[in-house]
Amino acid sequence: MNKKNTADNKEKIVIEKVKESALDIYKEISKKRKPSISFPVRSLSNVKYDEKQGYFEIGRQKKTRTLTVGTIRTFAQTMRFMGLSKELVETDDFATKRDAYYQSKNWEEARFDSQEESDAVMDDIEALFSVGGISREQMRFYPEEKGGEIAGRLIVIDRDWETKKTIRIDCTSFGSGAFSIPSSVEHLEFETKAKFILAIETGGMFQRLSAHKFWKKSDCILINMGGVPSRACRRFIRRLSDEKKLPVYTFVDCDPYGIANIYRSLKVGSGNAAHISKFFSVPRAKFLGVTPDDIEDFKLPTHPLKDVDIKRGRDALKNDPFFKKHKIWQKAIDKLLGMGVRAEQQALAKWGLNYVIDEYLPRKLKEPEKFLP
Repeated sequence: MNKKNTADNKEKIVIEKVKESALDIYKEISKKRKPSISFPVRSLSNVKYDEKQGYFEIGRQKKTRTLTVGTIRTFAQTMRFMGLSKELVETDDFATKRDAYYQSKNWEEARFDSQEESDAVMDDIEALFSVGGISREQMRFYPEEKGGEIAGRLIVIDRDWETKKTIRIDCTSFGSGAFSIPSSVEHLEFETKAKFILAIETGGMFQRLSAHKFWKKSDCILINMGGVPSRACRRFIRRLSDEKKLPVYTFVDCDPYGIANIYRSLKVGSGNAAHISKFFSVPRAKFLGVTPDDIEDFKLPTHPLKDVDIKRGRDALKNDPFFKKHKIWQKAIDKLLGMGVRAEQQALAKWGLNYVIDEYLPRKLKEPEKFLP
């Protein structure tokens, strides 16, 4: 089945799911019973991690919203959101979270008073639909944040939104710039002969590797995650990795945030978004560096760990299913906490601005089997 047919099927599922939910509620009301909707609980306590599956999965805990005098407004908002999704799919359009919030101003008593309120209901709906294999983007609610940047041996096949004509984008031909990942990537196709994907935390490091064409030297694709990667960036990496069978090597700062937030979110997902990990996590990802061992091996300059770093590291060891599963990660985090320091990617510049290109990455890439899981 080609991608267009797959996308069409997903859209049909969205419409059917909306109709089914509305009909169930209508039937309950017709029988003079209180209708209810059950949503998965979105928290780390309701997450399981199966190494073979490769990502966080939402557990069985549910929260039930029953139609009462106190919940009637939220119930109406939920149904209006579903109706908006159906309309967007049918008209081949989309809305950002902000768009959807302002749309609600036409919903009279069902309107939202704040975007926080609107976002919470949208997240609940996404969790509900994710059980049927549907993501928020397939419901035509697109994120507003920037997706990330790409440079290297990759051709992205996009389409003009208005004319639907195919556009071929060569990611080696942006000069000093880079291809920006769009907010929705489901329609994209890829051509590449790259050997791996290098996902990079900081824009500064991405710019250096891109400007010096590290992708050419190493036959790879460079992706700037810009900190914790956006939904679009994670989905782009996941699709590219799966469809082209490419390993993903992650290059971030050596601190509990880089490890337990940026890397873990990319690799397996997060607790409050475990319901979408099946779409957005990247099980092929491995941790290239910077590691606690790198701090010693490359004699890197460091900064003391802050209290928030220490707390984040201890929480990862105690509560995170991913790190609890991997003793080698427990050892690495224990070592970092014991050292009491953190190191940035740019610390490699101690040995020269291009030491990362000429020495560090080539040396690390010779032994990918030693990367942390």
